[in-house]
Parts: sequence; structure tokens; C-alpha cells
Amino acid sequence: MEHAVQRGMIAVLRAKLRDTWLHDLVVHYRNIKRRVMRRSEGEAFLLRRYARIHGKPLDLTNPQTFTEKLFWRMITWNRGDMPSRFTQLADKYAVREYVASRVGEEYLIKILWHGENPCAIPFDMLPAEYVVKPSHAGGQVIIVKGEANREDIVRTLSGWLASNYYWQAREYQYYGIQPRIIIEEYLKTENASGLLDYRFWCFGGVPEVIQVDNHAHDINPFFDVQWNQLDLYYRPKATRPFIPKPKNFERMVDLASRLSEGIDFVRVDFYNIEGKIYCGELTLSPVGGIFTFTPQHWDSKLGEKWILPSHC
Repeated sequence: MEHAVQRGMIAVLRAKLRDTWLHDLVVHYRNIKRRVMRRSEGEAFLLRRYARIHGKPLDLTNPQTFTEKLFWRMITWNRGDMPSRFTQLADKYAVREYVASRVGEEYLIKILWHGENPCAIPFDMLPAEYVVKPSHAGGQVIIVKGEANREDIVRTLSGWLASNYYWQAREYQYYGIQPRIIIEEYLKTENASGLLDYRFWCFGGVPEVIQVDNHAHDINPFFDVQWNQLDLYYRPKATRPFIPKPKNFERMVDLASRLSEGIDFVRVDFYNIEGKIYCGELTLSPVGGIFTFTPQHWDSKLGEKWILPSHC
């Protein structure tokens, strides 16, 4: 009870100080401290997270499993040892140039508008259905169907643009992305399950397994490159239905190979609407590392596929 009262008093005090010079000074000091302590604090954060998820400390000297190597790379990048090209791959706007140069512009979702000021969105010029998202984050999407709540969209986007997504899970590839708004064409499908997301887990340019997802994230089936369903999953509460092999699947495999060539691990995500393929995004640290594979042997099996840089 006493703690609840204290929290309430702190909340009231914060509300009173908001929009005052003292509040601005505290925020400024906090941001400076964050930048100065980012590397050491970020590494400690990631080590704690790995230990909490897997029940053991992370072996940074000899990572073997997929999740060990994922956290090893996240920590290595957080120290500053990340090639700058990975910022481009994580940037949902800048990655379009990479995709176009590797496989062609025909695999890009059409952009209806982009910019840095939510108040400048030309709502009256947009179609009845579209998708809004920021360039510098993951999992932040607004789907508009019909009349848009403009004030709510502007308010939400303003909050997203004002934050650095890096601090969510210390994924360093997001740290230096210039925040901007992207409004894309809404992809329609006749599929009863809605638009499916085909996620190719690729190692050095070789797709090994394909995860199929939907907007609700309540399915979690995996397939091999021959489209045999695997016993692999990482969402224990999700269903794992058999999904028919998409049209032009072999073309998707080829595109995933070309987009992942030269990258030790990356997940290449596609949409496929009756054989028309669109590249959704490239993901470097799935779910921010917050998952475990079932059965557990898949952690070792996929870890064997991941060849880390020679300086590991």
C-alpha cells in the first residue's frame, strides 16, 4: 500500500513538472547519460536477458547454438563492431535501395508517401486503404481501412518518431537510423487467413528454414526448402497449421538467396499474393532474441548453419 502511494505521488510530481525547464533539464541529462553509458549498459542488458531466457550465462568466447550466436552478434555490434551496411538493411526506407539493386524494384511494395513530419501527411490524397509505419523500428504498424482517425495517427507517429527503437532491445542496427514515416500500398489477398508473411531464415546466402506468420502472430509453422513441415516452433501458444506451398516458391528461394548473400545470418521476409512476390523487410535479430526453440535441438542445428566472422 505504501509503495502504491509513493508511486502515485511520483506520478503526480512528474505530471506537474512536465513541460517545465526542470523537466527538460532532467530529460537532457538522462539522454547524455544514456549515450555515455550506452555500450556498457547495453552489454549488461543483453547478458542479463540471455541468462533470464536460457537459464545460464552466455559463453561469449565460444558460442555454438543459434541463440548464443545471435546474442554474441548483438553484443559485438553494441560494442561498435558493426559494418554500417546493416543500418541500411534495418532501415525500412533505405533498405529499398538495397533490394532494388540486388533483385529489382518490382519486388518492392509501392510507397504512397514518405516524410519526417506527421502533420504533413496528405490524408485527402491517400486511398481508402493503406499501411503506415516508421522507418526506424519494428512491429510498429498502423493499418487504415476507411476513414482515418487523423489526430490519433499523427499523435502515435509523433511518439514513435521521438523515440530511438534501439533502447527497446539494444539492437544496434536500429541506433543510427533516421526516423521517417512510410505510407505503403495496402496489399489485398483472398486468403482466408489474411496476408501471410513468408520468413526465410538464411545463413551466408543459403535459406535453411521458412517460417510462415500472419498479422495476428497466432500461427508458427516452419518448413524446409522442399516445403516439408518441420517440428520446429518458438511460440508455444500458437497453432502450427500446414500452409500450402506458395506459387513461385522456387523464385522466392532464389530471391532470398540473393538478398542474403554475404550475410552470416539474416531473415528475409516476403509476401506472396497469387505468385506476385513482395519483399517485406530484412530482419537481423528476430524477436530481439526473446525466444527459445522447440524442440531444443533446433538451437544447435541452426547454430551449425551460422558461420560467424573469423574474429569470433
